[in-house]
Amino acid sequence: MRLKLALLAAKFTAFMLKVFGRLLHFNGTFFPGKVALKICPDFLKRVAKPKTVIAVTGTDGKTTTCNLLSDALEKCGMKVLNNRFGSNVYEGVVAAFLSGATLSNRCPYDIAVIEIDERSSHKIYPSLKPDYLVVTNLFRDSMKRNAHPEFIYNFIDKAMPEGCTLIQNADDSISMRLGEGHKKVYFGIDKLPSDHEAEFNIINDARICPKCHHKLSYDVVRYHHVGRVHCDHCGFKTPEPDYEVTRIDWEGGVMNVRHNGENMVYPLISDTIHNTYNELTVITMMSELGIDAEKIRETVGSLEVTKTRYNHIKVGDVDLVTSIAKGQNAVACSIVFNYVASKPGRKEILLLIEDHGDNQHSYENTAWLYDCDFEFLNDEKIERIVIGGKFSPDIALRLRLAGVPAEKIFTELDPMETAKDLSYEKDKTVYLLYDIYQQVTTDAVVKRITEIAKAGQKGGSHGES
Repeated sequence: MRLKLALLAAKFTAFMLKVFGRLLHFNGTFFPGKVALKICPDFLKRVAKPKTVIAVTGTDGKTTTCNLLSDALEKCGMKVLNNRFGSNVYEGVVAAFLSGATLSNRCPYDIAVIEIDERSSHKIYPSLKPDYLVVTNLFRDSMKRNAHPEFIYNFIDKAMPEGCTLIQNADDSISMRLGEGHKKVYFGIDKLPSDHEAEFNIINDARICPKCHHKLSYDVVRYHHVGRVHCDHCGFKTPEPDYEVTRIDWEGGVMNVRHNGENMVYPLISDTIHNTYNELTVITMMSELGIDAEKIRETVGSLEVTKTRYNHIKVGDVDLVTSIAKGQNAVACSIVFNYVASKPGRKEILLLIEDHGDNQHSYENTAWLYDCDFEFLNDEKIERIVIGGKFSPDIALRLRLAGVPAEKIFTELDPMETAKDLSYEKDKTVYLLYDIYQQVTTDAVVKRITEIAKAGQKGGSHGES
């Protein structure tokens, strides 16, 4: 009786939010889940679910991976339930399954692809028993929320659902250890010409062997602790991948993936290494579901990274690239900074990387700036860096400590003023890097950039003082 009442009340709440939500400017994507749990505390355990449930978690890449996987499975003819437009915390996951259930508690979907917040693991997994748990990676994230990757590792490991198959990144020596005793399928990327032999990032959270606590030896360093490692003392090492990228042709837009001794060529959906990992995760998961390799290749070739994560447009004479650079996440920002610095040609950077949620409370912990490799932006091809937001002076200071000349740096406390500081020279590319919660501000800034570019106006010429 409680379950039926919860379904009825929560679905009515969802309907009302759909009708009045935009009018009230209320983002209540998880609120129906709260209603369902208030009436029926074990709702997630009792609500109808698809035959196959895939959970995706990890520090970086889980949203993109979920979106790509959902798109791919839908292109294969499956009816996919997901929380793409909702929250990845407990109430949001409940809301997703609520939306997929009928009032008679039946689920007409073939499969569920659900993004899971790492900190919500202990609430979700006791009720949700996924058939597959995909773990993209574990890195440092917001210090006040996620503390340290080993803390999050223990959080997930203690809540690990029984009986699920783990899909894990073999090149991440932290997350690949999760779920001892579970069936595991590993994906990874073989040594690339761009890889390093020694650590080059500011932070690396996997320097010590997790088994014997001696120093680890790196055979391949890709970025931070992602690569191939071994311990000379106890023999611990990263595993051999079941699905391994053996070659990447960035210019040709293809990669070779080896599985069970056979090589298959897949089109690349992006020219970034982190999205190559996301794509490989999707290929691995689809293959484990029994989808034919040719069908996977055909499907992957039609996928695109969501434009709110990465987009390249032409505004007037200006090439404008917008990309997520997750604020308070030193690794995510460092990867994007390195990518931008590696691209050819003259360029300008516009940074909107403050955490909007923290800004609402007039507080942001800026210590993460000193874990982040701003040194990548000290590049002669980067001729101007514009920073928007009330913490722009802090970011400017970090850039100065990274060696960036003061005359290249522009700060604006009002992000909407940043557009006027760009030069709008047609032989430059502008990279607008923004925090995950700055989408509304970013859209407004892009609109302003477009207006100025189409009007043929020039930007500012003064550096940071």
